[in-house]
Amino acid sequence: MRSALAPGVWFLRTFSRDSWFRGFILLLTFFIYTCYHMSRKPISVVKSRLHQNCSELIKPTNDSHSINDTTWCDWAPFDRNNYKELLGAVDNAFLVAYAIGMFISGIFGERLPLRYYLSAGMLLSGLFTSLFGLGYFWNIHMLWYFVLIQICNGLVQTTGWPSVVTCVGNWFGKGKRGLIMGIWNSHTSVGNILGSLIAGVWVNEQWGLSFVVPGIITAAMGILTFLFLIEYPEDVDCTPPQHHTSGGLEENQDPEDLGNSPKESSLESAARGSKEPSAQPAAISFLGALRIPGVVEFSLCLLFAKLVSYTFLYWLPLYIFNVAHFSAKEAGDLSTLFDVGGIIGGIMAGLISDYTNGRATTCCVMLILAAPMMFLYNSVGQKGITNSVVMLIICGALVNGPYALITTAVSADLGTHQSLKGNAKALSTVTAIIDGTGSIGAALGPLLAGLISPTGWNNVFYMLISADILACLLLCRLVYKEILAWKSFLNRDRGSSLALTHPR
Repeated sequence: MRSALAPGVWFLRTFSRDSWFRGFILLLTFFIYTCYHMSRKPISVVKSRLHQNCSELIKPTNDSHSINDTTWCDWAPFDRNNYKELLGAVDNAFLVAYAIGMFISGIFGERLPLRYYLSAGMLLSGLFTSLFGLGYFWNIHMLWYFVLIQICNGLVQTTGWPSVVTCVGNWFGKGKRGLIMGIWNSHTSVGNILGSLIAGVWVNEQWGLSFVVPGIITAAMGILTFLFLIEYPEDVDCTPPQHHTSGGLEENQDPEDLGNSPKESSLESAARGSKEPSAQPAAISFLGALRIPGVVEFSLCLLFAKLVSYTFLYWLPLYIFNVAHFSAKEAGDLSTLFDVGGIIGGIMAGLISDYTNGRATTCCVMLILAAPMMFLYNSVGQKGITNSVVMLIICGALVNGPYALITTAVSADLGTHQSLKGNAKALSTVTAIIDGTGSIGAALGPLLAGLISPTGWNNVFYMLISADILACLLLCRLVYKEILAWKSFLNRDRGSSLALTHPR
């Protein structure tokens, strides 16, 4: 007769299975949002192709434009003098629609199966991204077409962020959340890099393919999402994280340690087996989510942080093209270094905030350092390729670090806040509120850059530095609370040491 498994072997098997599924979900959601960002990036690379200096190019012999036409190489309607405002309008159509849709998306995300919601969103996003590029092959020169496509794409892209954060939040508890989500959030920068590189392949020839190819990849990823996404650990009999348990856990307890006790795991298995609809927590209201401590401050901070990040996302290749006089492809390739810095910054922010337990302080320090670095990049960043490379990476790390931390670990922390008493349903709404508010800044940044850039690029950078300082100021109250918490902890620690050293 076979003997029962030793507790240690049983734990290793359970832990290994749980870890495998967690790793799979982390990787799948990473690829999902990489595709979302990849499909947003081509417009920033193609901008310099839609309007360029035609005097530096050789006019084709079969061209039908007149000899004195200085805009023969431009793509109408972006061949006018106000092309920066028109390009800004195209950007803003996407970003305003995204900002408005984000507040609604989180509510739908709580109430619909994430697998269906994400799959439909990716398929539609791939469709609208491809339709923008097909405007080249269909020879469309009407501004309303490109604006309409961007509005539709902005709305369907709101399905992505609340859904992937909710899915990851369902699988991971608070233990090492900053580091895990800092690494995971590099999908934003990886998507931007891929989008730039793919767009750069065709930008000087058939720029429509710069959109069609990312669109097809995104739609294909939507099909894979439908086939393989697992929304809850309970769906495959895995151990749920901290905020899914019924109570009795310390807030800082690592959820992965739940498997240490066979008794605890068997109780959780029994609870999973008796899941009833009546036991499911109700979805939180919009106002209820706003009352969670820290949601308002981090949302407003993200508004200004995302304003800075998205201005770089949409205008950096054109800035490099105009100021450093690189080709459209070279400018697009060089701009990816900002996203390389973003990967480093996101991981650093997560690691530091986990170690210090100070999300707000970590964001504040990085924002303080970002302001002088942006000034230096504008002043000396284009004086040599080495300067440009180094300062782009540093700026990317300092600008995208706080943005990455707030949209991932902070959103997940607040969405599973102890005041919610284990109601993980709030995660999608909280994420949508924070990212939706940030998306207002994402819409304002490129719009202001389009309006201000004709007066000089220096003024654009002054605007970005001002936004960065405002983002920092909005976190002052939370930073103060974190400092008080550290002082209290140090005093308790010192008191314990003295008690051990001098016992009664």
